Amino acid sequence: MRLSKLLLPLFAVILAAGALAACGSSTTSKAPAAAVPGTSITIKNFAFSPATLSVSPGARLTVHNEDAATHTVTSVSNAFNTGDVAPGATVTFTAPTSPGTYAYICMIHQFMHGTLVVN
Repeated sequence: MRLSKLLLPLFAVILAAGALAACGSSTTSKAPAAAVPGTSITIKNFAFSPATLSVSPGARLTVHNEDAATHTVTSVSNAFNTGDVAPGATVTFTAPTSPGTYAYICMIHQFMHGTLVVN
């Protein structure tokens, strides 16, 4: 019983801290954003998933970094760049408006490759 009286306040502090963290208005967050099917890229195990993604021109894309390392999603033709995506973070960017195939890499880990197809 004594242990439960000690843990209850600790649990309340953890819940309050989580609620405060969720109040930010930035496009970067620790909580995964709800994504429309086909408009998200997950970074996990130093790889982009899916490796090839087809979207409409100007679509909003969500990137979830599930790795313990910072990554980027950077078009090799400079059409888009998320900047640094911290571990556990979620960012969004807009796909190019011109149809085409856009190769992208992580600028920090350049062995990571993906392709964005704009239809």
